Amino acid sequence: MIRTHASGGDFGRLRAEFALPESFGPDVLAEAEAAVLDPLAAAGEREDATGLPFVTIDPPGSKDLDQAMLLERTVHGFRVHYAIADLAVFVPPGGALDREARRRGQTLYLPDGNVPLHPPVLSEGAASLLPGEVRPAVLWTIDVGEDGALAGTRVRRALVRSTEQFDYEGVQATLDAGCPHPSVAALPELGRLRREWAVRRGALELQLPEQEITGDVDGGWVLARRPRTAVDAWNAELSLLTGMAAARIMIEAGVGVLRTLPPAEPDSVEWLRRSAAAGGLSWPPETTVSEFLSTLDPGQPASMALYADTTRLLRGAGYTVFDGVLPEVVAHAGIGGPYAHVTAPIRRLVDRFATEVCLAVTAGREVPSWVREALAEVPAQMSASDGLAARVERACIDQVEAWVLAERVGQEFAAVVLRAEGTKAEILLEDPPVMAKCTGMRFPEGERITVRLTEVDVEHRKVSFERV
Repeated sequence: MIRTHASGGDFGRLRAEFALPESFGPDVLAEAEAAVLDPLAAAGEREDATGLPFVTIDPPGSKDLDQAMLLERTVHGFRVHYAIADLAVFVPPGGALDREARRRGQTLYLPDGNVPLHPPVLSEGAASLLPGEVRPAVLWTIDVGEDGALAGTRVRRALVRSTEQFDYEGVQATLDAGCPHPSVAALPELGRLRREWAVRRGALELQLPEQEITGDVDGGWVLARRPRTAVDAWNAELSLLTGMAAARIMIEAGVGVLRTLPPAEPDSVEWLRRSAAAGGLSWPPETTVSEFLSTLDPGQPASMALYADTTRLLRGAGYTVFDGVLPEVVAHAGIGGPYAHVTAPIRRLVDRFATEVCLAVTAGREVPSWVREALAEVPAQMSASDGLAARVERACIDQVEAWVLAERVGQEFAAVVLRAEGTKAEILLEDPPVMAKCTGMRFPEGERITVRLTEVDVEHRKVSFERV
């Protein structure tokens, strides 16, 4: 992991620029406080699954814990017990909490604190699957065959108790040492199996390095490039598995909301093949995009450049609602099949409604009218919040990059060309881990070059480079 310290201020000006809410209104807070007075009584009749040793895996310090897991090896494959926070217990339809959640759409994460979808008394308290606490949850039990295929799904309301809270690096360390927690001991085998299945169905995994911002003890900020661990990928496969199971339930019932992405046009795939050839990467004609990407070494500059180019094949994702007639597009091309969001209801609005559809359908009940009415507005609400979340995340990274580089104008840096067009390119500095624009001549995608920092505008979060 490459880490760079940056002095700098807070993100107050950025919050004001995007008009991010600083708190919740008194009516919302009052409703939330009332909802947590006796959450287990409000949970109603449900299965008691508190004897199952669930665990959570989240970034260090997380308090809004949506998911808890327990993995078992079976005679025929694997059984995944996946408990998801049950927000519907705490959010009355049409109430103040519901209205505010629809307005926000999702939790926004900033380095100096998040802007939550729900009040912290819920998101970090009564609804969160914190260790040692009995919580209402939606419990998915999913069977996976020896070949990695989804074999069966059961979903119902339950009471659960997480026994441990882990982070990704900690789980990775125990797996590497050969002493994992029993509840996640099967994660490597299942995760690899699902990754192989993903490649076969055409899923596209882009292993671009992630930029990460954390605070330090001196009040500054640390900019890091964090490589994705195997546990990150395997854990994501569990969420994808559950989302694909949910999509299957809703498609068979003819009602629900899917996360969709149209397939890439053949011309776009051919363009990507030419891009790979230009970068010196050998792509056999009979090999699919998914198969080819799975063979690349993510640490190589040429691979990073091709991952960046592949993002062009993943544009146009959205939320598709249907009720009675299936839409023309039901699949997500990046995932390689139908998929729905159901695993993060604390942090994302759409999951609460999709989950209610799945619960009703599998129980043989009518989908509640308030859910059907809400679905009509979900695509617009989620599209707006997705756009805002992307802009806020980019602005935070741009701000810290400007702070990191503020005193280094005129210096030269080693960089990798991720994407080039004419006299402009998108580059990744090797140290500090900064992604930026660069001007100059002759940008070879996937190769290392030397660039010079020509300008830093801290106020407008802008840094400029030119090729040496």
